[in-house]
This record gives sequence, C-alpha cells and structure tokens, in this order.
Amino acid sequence: MTDSQYTAAARLARLEWRWKPFVDLTGVEVYEMLAARSAVFVVEQNCVYGDIDGLDIEAWHLLAYVTGDDTALPPLAGYLRVLLPDAADADVRIGRVLTTAPFRGIGLGNAMLERSLAQIHAQWPDTPIRLHAQAHLQGFYGAFGFRPVSEIHDEDGIPHVWMRSL
Repeated sequence: MTDSQYTAAARLARLEWRWKPFVDLTGVEVYEMLAARSAVFVVEQNCVYGDIDGLDIEAWHLLAYVTGDDTALPPLAGYLRVLLPDAADADVRIGRVLTTAPFRGIGLGNAMLERSLAQIHAQWPDTPIRLHAQAHLQGFYGAFGFRPVSEIHDEDGIPHVWMRSL
C-alpha cells in the first residue's frame, strides 16, 4: 500500500458518520451543513441559486465528520441529503452531494454513496432512487448502478443530467 493510499484509508477510517432526519440535527450540524453547501456550490462553483429550498426539513441527511484532535481541518468532511418519496414523486432522491476541499481524492464520495444507498435500501426497500448529477459525474454515479434518464441540460449554468437506479 502506498503512503497516499494509507493516508486516504486512515483519513476515511477517522470519519464519524451521522444519518439523521432534519428534526434530529443539532443547530451546529445544520449550520455546518449549510456552510459546506454554500462553500462548495455557491463559492467554489460560482453558482448563485436558492440552496435553502424548503426540502431539507423533510429530508434525511448523511454527514461525515472529522474525528480526533486535528483542528486544522473543517469538522464536516462530506454531506448529502435524501428526499423521500411523496405524492409528487415516487422515487427517493439523493442530492446536495459534496466533499469539502481537504477531503477530496480519498474516496469519500464512494464511501458516502455506499453508505447512503445501504441506508436507503434498508429504510425504503424496492424504491427507485434518482439523482440530478452534474453531467461530468455520470461515470462516478454509473459505477453505483445509476443510468441517465434525461438529456444533459443546463441547471444554474452547469450541465446536469437526471439519473436513476432501481
């Protein structure tokens, strides 16, 4: 195993995973979640949009936190939300998937998708799952069984595609 692989594996092993409905999130968790989403989607991607869309309240949230005493790193390493099936949409929907800058390139995205898909299949078995992916991430999501179900289209200045998995 190379030093970088060991470092990546060690960094992933130090993460604390929290899977919660919105009502169970603490004020600090909500703040860190919204701060990370703003840093990644608004600032880094230079995309001004209404992130606080009213959907978080009914969603489940997966948060990956740094453990240990390394205060140089932001506490939230990764995040995604899961929207539940409702009268308007029968699919479970994964969205707002992000890794914070210091945790990119270590497999955190894979770990988050694996963990979230296991939770979704346990809580909502046999329910199709859909996500609105940035088009350049089709291969990443395709490795988890997602297939495009729409044409590539513009969403806030970024090419996106709807993808679905059964």
